[in-house]
Amino acid sequence: MRVLVTCPNMLNLMDEFYPVFAEKGLEGVAATVVQTLSEDELIKMLPDFDGWIIGDDPATRRVFEAGKSGKLKAAVKWGVGIDNVDFDACEELGIPVSNTPGVFGREVADVAIAYTIGLARNLFVMDRKIRTENQWLKPGGISTWNKRAGVVGFGDIGRQSCKRLAALDMEIVAYDPYFKSADFVDVEHLPWPEGLNELDFLIFTCPLNEYTRHMFNRGILPQLKPGVRVINVGRGPVIEEAALVEGLEAGIVASAALDVFEVEPLPANSRLRDFDQCIFGSHSGSNTVDASRHVSLLTIDMIEDFLKKHV
Repeated sequence: MRVLVTCPNMLNLMDEFYPVFAEKGLEGVAATVVQTLSEDELIKMLPDFDGWIIGDDPATRRVFEAGKSGKLKAAVKWGVGIDNVDFDACEELGIPVSNTPGVFGREVADVAIAYTIGLARNLFVMDRKIRTENQWLKPGGISTWNKRAGVVGFGDIGRQSCKRLAALDMEIVAYDPYFKSADFVDVEHLPWPEGLNELDFLIFTCPLNEYTRHMFNRGILPQLKPGVRVINVGRGPVIEEAALVEGLEAGIVASAALDVFEVEPLPANSRLRDFDQCIFGSHSGSNTVDASRHVSLLTIDMIEDFLKKHV
């Protein structure tokens, strides 16, 4: 049975995984993809495959219906995020599907803290000026020990981020309607958007759903503390980018670090590119070789289990 792989993180190590597929009696097939395939591309390809390991592709009802009309029997979403997968359609079509929950918390939290320190100390600005303009720039940064950070989302990534923020001696506030205290870190819980006017850092680690979409919007700009630094390692549409641009232009937001965007890859004409003080990633918060290998092997095991039930 053939399994289509469309997740870029897994594709980077596919030479390691072809033998693993083969040992399980499966043929792993690597898609040619930069970030995601389109609906039309998937609709054309998927009917020829028995299984699908999904990245951030549009795993919509149309796509699954096309797959079901052919050979598709099961799918696994590589990673934690599930906002791109129509689970209801899979259930109705009889296609077993799952994600890989509880992974990447530490890896994504590491990136969140790297961005926090990078914004606080202007590390990336200095690097660019030295490399591209031969400037010996010494911009004044800010300390972290007397600052207050708000973390939106207190799941695995949020908890791991708070643990690391505590090591920077920061006061921490968590925003999460399902908040449960953790004994390894001292965190204050507040309802969103209470207390935004006291935050020096606003860090989004939450998943994308109907409640979190555009949590950061024009309406909260007047509530923010002038000079706040905004970080997003969750999902791009949690932040309304037009509102973030307004905040940057007005100086309400001092700078931002974004690993995820509303449209990926980041469009060449995005207004966000106008702000040198910002840091951009390529939706790679989870992308370490160690974590990618671990989760990729897990997804292969899961797709094998699903497909065995259809033999």
